[in-house]
Amino acid sequence: MDTTYTITDLALSLDTVWMLLAAMLVFFMQPGFALVEAGFTRTKNTANILMKNLLDFSLGSLLFWAVGFGVMFGAGGFCGMPHLFNISFYRSELPVEGFLIFQTVFCATAATIVSGAMAERTKFSMYLAYSILISILIYPVSGHWTWGGGWLMNGEEGSFMMNNFGTTFHDFAGSTVVHSVGGWVALVGAAIIGPRIGKYGKDKKSHAIPGHNLTIACLGVFILWFGWFGFNPGSQLAAAGEGNRTAISHVFLTTNLAACAGGFTSLIVAWLKYKKPSLSLTLNGVLAGLVGITAGCDLVSPAGATIIGIICGAVMIYAVDFIDHVLKIDDPVGASSVHGVCGCLGTILTGLFATEEGLFYSGSANFLLAQLFGAVIVGCWAAGMGFVVFKGLDIVHGLRVPARVEEEGLDIYEHGETAYNS
Repeated sequence: MDTTYTITDLALSLDTVWMLLAAMLVFFMQPGFALVEAGFTRTKNTANILMKNLLDFSLGSLLFWAVGFGVMFGAGGFCGMPHLFNISFYRSELPVEGFLIFQTVFCATAATIVSGAMAERTKFSMYLAYSILISILIYPVSGHWTWGGGWLMNGEEGSFMMNNFGTTFHDFAGSTVVHSVGGWVALVGAAIIGPRIGKYGKDKKSHAIPGHNLTIACLGVFILWFGWFGFNPGSQLAAAGEGNRTAISHVFLTTNLAACAGGFTSLIVAWLKYKKPSLSLTLNGVLAGLVGITAGCDLVSPAGATIIGIICGAVMIYAVDFIDHVLKIDDPVGASSVHGVCGCLGTILTGLFATEEGLFYSGSANFLLAQLFGAVIVGCWAAGMGFVVFKGLDIVHGLRVPARVEEEGLDIYEHGETAYNS
């Protein structure tokens, strides 16, 4: 028996199992998002929220396999060449089918972020139309730039990034690629569709519309926290060997520390600002820390991860307040603050705290500038495409349900059933 071949084969098998296990964990984030969004919104719209999260993954998986995977990982400059219903073009030591599944659950995460920000007033049909476009165009194109061989990750001599920054953009697991893309699209969508009835009074002041069940929202955050251990460590895509087992262990640690720091910091800031330790803001603080560390979880130290979590947890509180009271954009679950603002912020902070190229360690601002450029350019792409998509859908068919439907609840009018029946 060829011992070398056997060891190599076992290592690849272990790496494949690890990748698929991580994909399962990321898939489990879908019910987490569903519960968080349902808990932060009202009873009369619960079935609508759950349906959107279910269809995000179901429809998104089909579309990403059919079109999006090729756009993201195919050969090309601005975007990859679509290979309709064909994934055989992709070459890797790991099975392409498993890699497709792993990337699919990431695509579904980007798509589902938007549903919470536009909750309680969006037509279900228009939300499906948006999900189609993010799965085949918005997410795969920016994903191609950063993970699919595109220009932001091109480290060859003479490339744009090397000529201008001397280094490439780094987003290990998707603070920008996944979270800020979903967050900026969510912000634009919520702005275009307008606030819920009763959110802003005649005096233009914001009025709180409490969610119906913080119990299931809290459970949803715990599920997301658990799933993030597939999201971040799984992005290593390998477990065999000393280097890989050390890397995924390090990412596990930095991910958890940032989550804990984000949650605790948001608790303290909310307590000082609003005189009460808010559960809802603390839950979003945990998510803010998780989103923020996702870009640099492989590059920063445990102390750096804790600081990133602290910063994101604090900034999230003020971002929610700014978007609500200054911009007058109604985001029921705070998705644009948690995912858009903290995704962008965490990516930039990686440029400060990365232990090799970060400004605080190397003394050079090149990596920081590359991170800032990448976060801004992807954010502009997501927000710009979000505006085109939602404005177009609004003109063609109208994004918003009639006032009577909104007041009485989307569950009955849109789906003919309710989540809760006495």
